[in-house]
Amino acid sequence: MPDLRVWPGAPYPLGATWDGEGTNFSIFSENATGVELCLYADAADAAETEKIELVERTDLIWHAYLPDVRPGQLYGYRVHGPYAPAEGHRFNPAKLVLDPYAKAVSGDLRWDDSVFGYTVGHEEADLSSDDRSSAGHVPKCVVVDPSFTWGDDRPPGVPWNRSVIYECHVRGMTMRHPGVPPELRGTYLGMASDPIIDHLLSLGVTAVELLPVHQFVNDRHLVERGLANYWGYNSIAFLAPEARYASGERPGSQVAEFKSMVKAFHRAGIEVILDVVYNHTGEGNHLGPTLSLRGVDNAAYYRLNPDDPRYYFDFTGTGNSLNMRHPRAVQLIFDSLRYWVGDMHVDGFRFDLAPVLARELFEVDRLAAFFDIMQQDPTLSQVKLIAEPWDLGEGGYQVGNFPVGWAEWNGEYRDCVRAFWRGDEGRLPELASRISGSSDLYQAGGRRTYASVNFVTAHDGFPLTDLVSYQQKHNEANGDANADGADDNLSANWGVEGPTDNQSITELRGRMRRNFIATLVFSQGVRMLLGGDELGRTQQGNNNAYCQDNEISWVDWDVGPDDHELLAFTRDVLAIFRENPVFRRRGFFTGRPVRAGTKDVTWLHPLGREMRDEDWADPQQRVVGMLIDGEATDEVDERGRPVSGQTVLLLFNGGEASRRFLVPQPDLPGMWEELVNTARPGRRMVRGQAVNLVGRSLILARLVRERRATARA
Repeated sequence: MPDLRVWPGAPYPLGATWDGEGTNFSIFSENATGVELCLYADAADAAETEKIELVERTDLIWHAYLPDVRPGQLYGYRVHGPYAPAEGHRFNPAKLVLDPYAKAVSGDLRWDDSVFGYTVGHEEADLSSDDRSSAGHVPKCVVVDPSFTWGDDRPPGVPWNRSVIYECHVRGMTMRHPGVPPELRGTYLGMASDPIIDHLLSLGVTAVELLPVHQFVNDRHLVERGLANYWGYNSIAFLAPEARYASGERPGSQVAEFKSMVKAFHRAGIEVILDVVYNHTGEGNHLGPTLSLRGVDNAAYYRLNPDDPRYYFDFTGTGNSLNMRHPRAVQLIFDSLRYWVGDMHVDGFRFDLAPVLARELFEVDRLAAFFDIMQQDPTLSQVKLIAEPWDLGEGGYQVGNFPVGWAEWNGEYRDCVRAFWRGDEGRLPELASRISGSSDLYQAGGRRTYASVNFVTAHDGFPLTDLVSYQQKHNEANGDANADGADDNLSANWGVEGPTDNQSITELRGRMRRNFIATLVFSQGVRMLLGGDELGRTQQGNNNAYCQDNEISWVDWDVGPDDHELLAFTRDVLAIFRENPVFRRRGFFTGRPVRAGTKDVTWLHPLGREMRDEDWADPQQRVVGMLIDGEATDEVDERGRPVSGQTVLLLFNGGEASRRFLVPQPDLPGMWEELVNTARPGRRMVRGQAVNLVGRSLILARLVRERRATARA
């Protein structure tokens, strides 16, 4: 690039910004003494084609404008400053670092000792710097063209109470689907292909929640074992979509392909929610590599121990935590969020280990600046915000404590529903709270039922089929001698582990899968399904498949008869949810009459009477009925008029023995129609005054008035 012109440029916007004529480069560093912009011809190059010293500095932002630089140009930075770990500074200009605001990244991290800021292997190694260049082993940033033909794309705007979230992985969803073209498998375009979207629409999914798609790195210890960081919770560039999920090889093509995916989902009425990891980066602890923030300004971006700044606070178990006390670190997160909404058109976020973002001092602070900024932001306050409400620090379990406007993964729901169907004693009172929206967790703070994102399984742990099939985890393929993964995910007492020809065990497993799906779908709150559960996906007993980018994690679309039945069942119960607004309440049940002689919800004993205090207190009681009146809705039609639903009766038997359950007699002529029975297929009218509720099963019935009942009889 002969006679490269360099103009002063502007401090904003941060990052590399193509304006149609040239590119403005801008990077913040508070403690740097100098910054060099390096241009490259290829992602694998060790030698730059140009090195430009940034001499302009405005408000601690280094910047320049290069009128000759076009989209597709690869670049990185060398940042000068003190290498003084004991003071919190780890500048090393021998290490090429990524722009924190890079909108695309090209090339892979090829692990080599040169990517570390210190000489690996020495005693107290990180206290002295290493002068080998890392440029030939690290990925490069890409100047991108932001233009894209969005047409009439607009957010689907699905109300929270109508949402059905489907948690899935871009690569895992598409790698084994026979209908996805081979060249698109594992990519954004494969995810947006007709076979995938048609499957989601057949279920009634309203939002996909994608596991992390920010550019991330594979851990060195995994690469050395022949494994990979499959889940992607190791971000290294918060504005860049992961390049490995692009089908094209041109640097930066991942941006347009991601946008195409979002546009296709929106056209189908499906929202796109991103699982985002702002609590830490892939640079790890004080012995980690220098890839981006560590070399740009370690003391500004990371939360350091004030008593010994050589070390990092670690609320995540990954070695570092972002510094939520520094305004530029907070700005980076919010600029990233706004970019994904404004430029990439996503509809919401699920925040990994979200309490870390509220740790301004040490304890989780509900009034932290992070929440204040989010609530006041005119763009971000209008998208879906979901917290994983726990981290690994002291006081990090914060289920129920997030502000108004936030939804949360309800870990209490998951644990209670699993315990109830496992047959644990004394779980009935809590079950009633969980399936009716968890008012004990959310109501006092002014939040509504949709603050609770209900789930039974998620990416972290067993998928549904393994949950009901394994009494022990089998993570041997991870290379940690089966010591990783949480034991409390297990579901003992359900029979022989693994495949079996025993008909009763096989039938019980099938029933338990249906129980979990039906309980989830018919509970108040937001429903979240784990991708592949409806197809009987198995991880072969691995409950921590974070490093398995292979058939262990990928969805197998070649399903057998039992799994086809499960798929049909899942579609049926979700159709019932869509048809009846009593399952979509925004407000909590009150237990008060909605019309003469009826309450919005009534809890029933198998003898047909209301549950009493002594019934709830009985630890052996595992059977209950939930009667929801058809007038117990708070939805309105397009003219603002109240919408009525159908009166329904939900019956739960978490015990082993069958129970006779007296059904309430209708106050008007009519009959009960059994819509769902997890112990037997098909719909049927209830002909007597009682039903047989099989052990470990669920029944859903609806009240059918006389005219319809006669027609069906």
